[in-house]
Amino acid sequence: MTHKEKAVQYYQDGYLCPQSVLAAYAEEYGLTEELALKLGTCLGAGMRKGEVCGACTGALMVLGLMHDDPKNRKTAYENTKQFLNDFRDLNGSYLCNDLLGCDVRTPEGVQYARDHHLFTEFCPKMVASAVEILEKIMSAQKEV
Repeated sequence: MTHKEKAVQYYQDGYLCPQSVLAAYAEEYGLTEELALKLGTCLGAGMRKGEVCGACTGALMVLGLMHDDPKNRKTAYENTKQFLNDFRDLNGSYLCNDLLGCDVRTPEGVQYARDHHLFTEFCPKMVASAVEILEKIMSAQKEV
């Protein structure tokens, strides 16, 4: 199973987008599935504020795990910028509220998202998109 398939499966199994992306890579970076799922628990729906999409947050945590030397922040920062720019360019934004077209901070916004099947039909596409972009960045890092 690919990382993208794994992440989408986690999401379809009821986990949040950041949990799904991070857990898809957990074992490769020395995390247990349980720990990865716990780490992403509070980051869904743009940290419950409609801010940075949780799929992006999960992917950025994976990028952080790639950099085993905390003194070399420059590459990590460059990867972060590239990831967010690529995600925005591909999807129109990296902000949850913008992507969903509603304000998930409000009960009305959450209801709108549910009524329009955004959590079940749109969000899995964002999980897949985040993994695709992450894989591209990871592949480029391996070539360096």
